[in-house]
Amino acid sequence: MYGTAVAVFLVILVAALQGSGPPESPFPYRVPLDPEGSLELSWNVSYTQETVYFQLLVRELKAGVLFGMSNRGELENADLVVLWTDGDSAYFGDAWSDEQGRIHLDSQQDYQLLQARRTPEGLCLLFKRPFGTCDPKDYLIEDGTVHLVYGVLEEPFGSLEAINTSGLQIGLQRVQLLKPNISIPALPSDLLTMEIRAPDVLIPGKKTTYWCHITELPEGFSRHHIVMAFYYPEEAGLAFGGAGSSRFLRLEVHYHNPLEIQGRRDSSGLRLYYTATLRRFDAGIMELGLVYTPLMAIPPQETAFVLTGYCTDKCTQMALPPSGIRIFASQLHTHLTGRKVVTVLARNGQEREIVNRDDHYSPHFQEIRMLKKVVSVHPGDVLITSCTYNTGDRDLATVGGFGILEEMCVNYVHYYPRTQLELCKSAVDAGFLRKYFHTVNRFNAEEVCTCPQASVPEQFASVPWNSFSRDMLKAVYGFAPISVHCNKSTAVRFPGEWDLQPLPKITSKLEEPTPRCPASRGQSPTSPTVVSIGGSRS
Repeated sequence: MYGTAVAVFLVILVAALQGSGPPESPFPYRVPLDPEGSLELSWNVSYTQETVYFQLLVRELKAGVLFGMSNRGELENADLVVLWTDGDSAYFGDAWSDEQGRIHLDSQQDYQLLQARRTPEGLCLLFKRPFGTCDPKDYLIEDGTVHLVYGVLEEPFGSLEAINTSGLQIGLQRVQLLKPNISIPALPSDLLTMEIRAPDVLIPGKKTTYWCHITELPEGFSRHHIVMAFYYPEEAGLAFGGAGSSRFLRLEVHYHNPLEIQGRRDSSGLRLYYTATLRRFDAGIMELGLVYTPLMAIPPQETAFVLTGYCTDKCTQMALPPSGIRIFASQLHTHLTGRKVVTVLARNGQEREIVNRDDHYSPHFQEIRMLKKVVSVHPGDVLITSCTYNTGDRDLATVGGFGILEEMCVNYVHYYPRTQLELCKSAVDAGFLRKYFHTVNRFNAEEVCTCPQASVPEQFASVPWNSFSRDMLKAVYGFAPISVHCNKSTAVRFPGEWDLQPLPKITSKLEEPTPRCPASRGQSPTSPTVVSIGGSRS
């Protein structure tokens, strides 16, 4: 009877998720929550129901577990679901934590338990939750990074309110919950693999190292298409080898060593899946956003400072083919203070669609993500990439650059057909920034050194950061002309005048999406669900 109930549940779940994932698995996405793997999360997404289905496996259940989501992975002000026991009975409830980490039962129970069952691997909890609930205590599940939090209860608690997260074994995991609803393309029968790895590199004992390794393709290596590191669309592949192509491949690794540890070695790298059966289109990679320059800086003690880079209509008009290109994947990138990244496509002065957006971006979780919808970019279009930074823990300005304590704002987009355009970015005009430093000097007793021998980082370091200097810098970035880098893969700009270019005029912006509330399920329970941990749900 118990096995039949489980089978019926899986049939219902597969039906509910039809079209949301590979049919062979009702939970195609899986990640360990803790380093030991004692907590494992699997999930699937129903876009028709706007609901995420979760399966939480607890391999060694003690007295309970909590799981949930929060803005940046903190256990305070988190949206939680808790399984706990008072010593006699076990309970499952939708909860939230306050600023002190105290846990409270939510008056609106939006996590719905579907089943609790023992398996040979441990206790398996099956539950679901809508993307949005319109409950102010709940986290809005949206595109981009989701910070998952967890905690282990070591002993029974007389009530949910007796639990405080400060005394628990806790942690976080980052995932993209809302995976794109796209099918995995078939791979060719002549698929080959090639590994390019760092050759046991001794990592230098400094904070930032860019390390490169060059490998040579075999002589006579013909033209091939890379079709997987992530999956390329079935009509495109990344070309390498053959006549007119370099025989050398370069692996570049950015090592972040904040504690400057000595003696660590690394042999990580990439595994390329490639084929001699060429596809219709060559794919390409293009950099959007800001040039790596200290001209673009964030003042200290800012919680949401925005910098924006432009791929202008002049550049796309010159560099893109008449039929345009199609962006199918994207990797967003900042350094440590980045909190949000978005790229928007504009046409004829109007924002048309989002290319990629992550409102909960983390520099510690960067991946190439397939877009839910391929974005077509035509000559004359503008691509605007904006990054939001938090420098609340810094006393000096954070300038743009390659170091981990400097900043970047980049979107690496994957597209086809490949063009000569490899980099389409911008930075504020240097002359206007000099005028900014002179203006700051006029209105402050402390002077910024504007002498020729002072570097831009040194000048920013001497700015007296008050409301005037902060607002003035925002204004300069918002109206000053820009220098556009419309570059080929050779790092040479396309012909034309690219300095002192006006900012693109945007007359109409996209509206912020409004969270949708789920259809009423009738009277929402206000008390936790009693659970039989030994078998199915009570």
